[in-house]
Amino acid sequence: MLTYPLSFYIFAFVLGAVVGSFLNVCICRLPRDESIVSPPSHCPKCGFRIPFYDNIPILSYLLLAGKCRSCRASISFQYPLVELINALLALFLFIRFGPTLGFAVLFVFCSAMVVITFIDLEHQIIPDVISLPGIIFGFIASFFIPQLGWLNSLIGIAVGGGSLLLVAYGYQLIAKKEGMGGGDIKLLAMMGAFFGWKAVLFIIFASSLIGSVIGIALMLIRNEDSKLAIPFGPFLAFAAIIYIFFGGRVIHWYLSLGGGPGA
Repeated sequence: MLTYPLSFYIFAFVLGAVVGSFLNVCICRLPRDESIVSPPSHCPKCGFRIPFYDNIPILSYLLLAGKCRSCRASISFQYPLVELINALLALFLFIRFGPTLGFAVLFVFCSAMVVITFIDLEHQIIPDVISLPGIIFGFIASFFIPQLGWLNSLIGIAVGGGSLLLVAYGYQLIAKKEGMGGGDIKLLAMMGAFFGWKAVLFIIFASSLIGSVIGIALMLIRNEDSKLAIPFGPFLAFAAIIYIFFGGRVIHWYLSLGGGPGA
């Protein structure tokens, strides 16, 4: 049974898709240090300026059969995929939190995670223009979210950034090479700002577990050794989203097994 009118859920989905269309611009232009405002959306092959009716999230891609109206060049499937992912995230966040400040804050966070994931997968960088303002935004938001609190957020920033900094420094001492970029450190600090220090511990564990499973699978599939470079940002982002929806349940389940302190 729906808690709110159906139109609210439709609006959340559409909002996510529309913002997802803008996220595609960020994903495409931020690694190139290009403006995300100008020039307007255009075909990367022929430069054709995309009219508004060809820029409807998800639908336009389907109606155009994934091709530019002008030159008929193929349009990357990444565009509707990003729009759909962000639309579903917005919908699930609304189902979970309803029309609250928490929904708005987490929608901004999840949208940032989508951009970071796709940029890191392709370019193996996490833009500071997202993570650094994200730390500030998350800390400011903590003043308005009682269950988080500014002190918890501040400690989360320190634990998030400091823990990965120690890991990166330790790895560099042992392996004599850099194993984790500064972008991952700033990203985890941002997550600490949004969720607090306890969430950081969950995110580190979950992202390491997911990354290990996927990394081993890729090495077996590609028949490559442990030197295979895999960006860690997407695993952090995925773990953070898992925490939003299931973190409390997972932690409660773990403690019920007697694995937690004082259990």
